[in-house]
Amino acid sequence: PGGGGPGMGGAGRRRGPAGLWVTLALAWGAGAALGADGPAEPAAGPAEPCGAEGWAQDAIPAGAAFVAAASYRGPGNNDTRSNKALPILLWWSGSLFPHFPGDTERIDCQRGSCLVTRSRRVARHRRTKALIFYGTDFRAYEAPLPRLPHQTWALFHEESPMNNYVLSHSPGIRLFNYTATFRRESDYPLTLQWLPGTGYLRAPAVPLAEKDAWRRKGYGPVLYVQSHCDVPSDRDRYVRELMKYIQVDSYGKCLHNRELPSERLRDTSTATTEDSEFMTFIAKYKFHLALENAICDDYMTEKLWRPMHLGAVPVYRGSPAVRDWMPNNLSIILIDDFDSPQELAKYLDFLDKNGEEYLKYLEYKNVGGIKNQFLLESLEKREWGVNDMTLPNYLNGFECFICDKENTRVKEEQEHKKSRGKIPAPRPHIAQFKHMGCPMPTPGFGSVEDLSEGDSWKEMWLQDYWQSLDQGEALTAMIHHNESHQGRFWDYMHEIFLKRTRLH
Repeated sequence: PGGGGPGMGGAGRRRGPAGLWVTLALAWGAGAALGADGPAEPAAGPAEPCGAEGWAQDAIPAGAAFVAAASYRGPGNNDTRSNKALPILLWWSGSLFPHFPGDTERIDCQRGSCLVTRSRRVARHRRTKALIFYGTDFRAYEAPLPRLPHQTWALFHEESPMNNYVLSHSPGIRLFNYTATFRRESDYPLTLQWLPGTGYLRAPAVPLAEKDAWRRKGYGPVLYVQSHCDVPSDRDRYVRELMKYIQVDSYGKCLHNRELPSERLRDTSTATTEDSEFMTFIAKYKFHLALENAICDDYMTEKLWRPMHLGAVPVYRGSPAVRDWMPNNLSIILIDDFDSPQELAKYLDFLDKNGEEYLKYLEYKNVGGIKNQFLLESLEKREWGVNDMTLPNYLNGFECFICDKENTRVKEEQEHKKSRGKIPAPRPHIAQFKHMGCPMPTPGFGSVEDLSEGDSWKEMWLQDYWQSLDQGEALTAMIHHNESHQGRFWDYMHEIFLKRTRLH
């Protein structure tokens, strides 16, 4: 489904895609009347519950903490406002709060300063301008309700689509105003989060002679290391079929057929890091099966970049748009370019026996071998670093992105108020389907029709994907109806279920 997802109210009445936009437009317009000046802040009371129920109508921050917060070393600015006058950004997912040891920090961004906090006591304060949600932790049935008219919702989700399919449907993603996701189309893209830079790609490969010697010791040409089985991409189903036609050494828990040489390497925690002993071992393989746990444009992880760093050729399935990011036109092998696992196995066998052809896939490691200007420019423009302490991390970067947006909105709301409506109120920015927009999971090999009725993958992931659409619609409808009680979520879900049943 695309476009703006319609919501459905308690009476079963559907609203079109413009409904949520209008709701948020009215909400932002109402927020303009609040201005930037909040009330004086008395001492805070006891912590309220995490949900909406139990919040005091005018819950406010702890005075001392929000006046004397330590300063974050951001890019800096000329903002002379005291902490009492700054917009507040609330990390609703407190476990992701990128500051320590306290719960509150002042950040000094390019266009102004903000206070950031993970204290939910400020959730309903008029100076709390934005709530920041971590996609993996976001649950439609736990969302803070009612949604307040002066607040934007921001989404940070760099992890797999499988962690929350609510965000892959229009009703779910359009709940948010700003996004930081792996999609290049998001407001603050995190697409290259696993690629430190071009130097990482240019690291030397194990010489071909050494790889051939490794093969003569009985090791296969293809490596598979995976301990997370039963995922939406259904990768094990494909690999199981591929194993019928070529030797695949599988060291993880999934399709396990070979032991790693030491107990230390058999520890899953070692295999998920760039441990030097582990990296040295897997670098000897010519090909690495690099299958993401879910399929979505621009979702590319260490499964892709790590083999390229080591000088193994990734045999890849994941982002359908992966070619856009490759260093040149011949650096990975795409599973979906082949009609069957058998055809892929024939090609891998050909490269295994023809070193000159195999080495063409590693030419990007040579001087001047990275030809893709889009990749080079994207890395150059990226303002955050990966394992680089000289650059901000993307959490702090997204904070400042939101802080700058909110300071701009506050200014525009003040101008609108002073002009008595002659200057328009700021228009809301609404996230679009393409900010996540991941497709329905499909079997790793074969078609859905070929699967048995009791197939665990089909029962788990197809159901999860479509139930997530219902959850996004239910929460959208609750916001339309200004619901304040989270417990009604399941009533809305039931209404949606009944309507779908009647339609079918």
